[in-house]
Amino acid sequence: MLWLNCNAFYNCAFSLANSIHLTPFHNIKPFTIALALKIRNFTQAICPPENTDVMKVYLDNAATTALDSSVLEVMMPYLTEQYGNPSSIHGFGRETKAAIEKSRKVIAKYLNASVGEIFFTSGGTESANLVLKCAVERYGVKHIITSKIEHHCVTHPVEELEKAGKIKAHYVQLDENGRVVYEDLERLVYQYGKDVLVALMHANNEIGNLLDIERVAQLCSEQGALFFSDTVQTIAHFPLDLQKTPVHFISGSAHKFHGPKGVGFVFIRSEKQLCPLIHGGSQERNMRAGTENIYGIVGLAKAMENSYNHILEYHSYINDLKSYLYTELKNAIPDIKVNGVYGDESLYTVLNVSFPANENSDFLIYNLDINNIAASAGSACTSGSDQGSHVLRELAIDPSRANVRFSFSRHNTHEELDYVVQHMSKFYGITQEQGSGH
Repeated sequence: MLWLNCNAFYNCAFSLANSIHLTPFHNIKPFTIALALKIRNFTQAICPPENTDVMKVYLDNAATTALDSSVLEVMMPYLTEQYGNPSSIHGFGRETKAAIEKSRKVIAKYLNASVGEIFFTSGGTESANLVLKCAVERYGVKHIITSKIEHHCVTHPVEELEKAGKIKAHYVQLDENGRVVYEDLERLVYQYGKDVLVALMHANNEIGNLLDIERVAQLCSEQGALFFSDTVQTIAHFPLDLQKTPVHFISGSAHKFHGPKGVGFVFIRSEKQLCPLIHGGSQERNMRAGTENIYGIVGLAKAMENSYNHILEYHSYINDLKSYLYTELKNAIPDIKVNGVYGDESLYTVLNVSFPANENSDFLIYNLDINNIAASAGSACTSGSDQGSHVLRELAIDPSRANVRFSFSRHNTHEELDYVVQHMSKFYGITQEQGSGH
């Protein structure tokens, strides 16, 4: 009973937020929504519901994934008894150094790269900053060709480099669905030639559009341009043979494929060495100073091994989940649209859906959260911002519609997706008979 009273208090706060858009004080609506959510979290902490069997659905796997138990298991020794500094020459240090090099071999194996081309970092953002800033420094890059819908780990460093007068940024044309117009990319690469670094992501983290990475790599190779692809969303989800795909630099982050947070890697092709971004010690063959995150690196390698050993099986299962959710949502709410492209040109782990506008559209994500469904209105990296998605804004998506990114993992089930469709239908006041057209 206490919980019901607390929850009722939360619902009142949320109702207040819902009505604020009708008042002259609409600018405080985001604050009121945030306050309502904090009230909900507080009330559930001090007086949890009697029914703890409520389904919880996590569909924000493009933001981060659950740590696999087998990954945690291999990490634990390096959090406990195997604690030597890898730079030390004694047995404790040699033991942890060997673990790092064994992990490096695992990464190189699955990417068909040389072990000397893999450098461990803190994740995708550091890797992107390293490539962009150090390529400009090392190779005198004067022009960077990128797109307006890249992850901020690319767009922001490019903007800073341009502000500093070090490069000129050029933005490739995109079609109405956010796909790169390859003819325009070719024009830009031909125009600026060897002074160019092309920075285009393999898969967009918000709408899931896939780049033809082989085509772009071949173009850059032929014209003598450098090519960096942010592959954070596709590492361990797609096979990538770096002997056949002449990309110069790629990046990966363990927590996108059931590994630990705070660790990743950058691939730097052997003939295109860079200068370090972080200076200090001689770790990572003088490329990345600082004591290595041993347990993170070991976890990264195990997570990659798990994913690549079952890559076709996981691909098939997750792609089926994506197709199932889209079909069921379309049957229930016919006016939905896909943001970006759908099908073979789309990342199978991401489905970005545009829902019809109604008086409560602004509260769709919060409504999902109330019902223990985790999804995203865009990239989690900008979840604290009130500016909205730069990707959807660039594609001129109707701002009155509600946009939700659902992203999947092998842990999701069809039962969970049925639960999502049920609550989406309820939000739009659609009965099962109405949705199915009966």
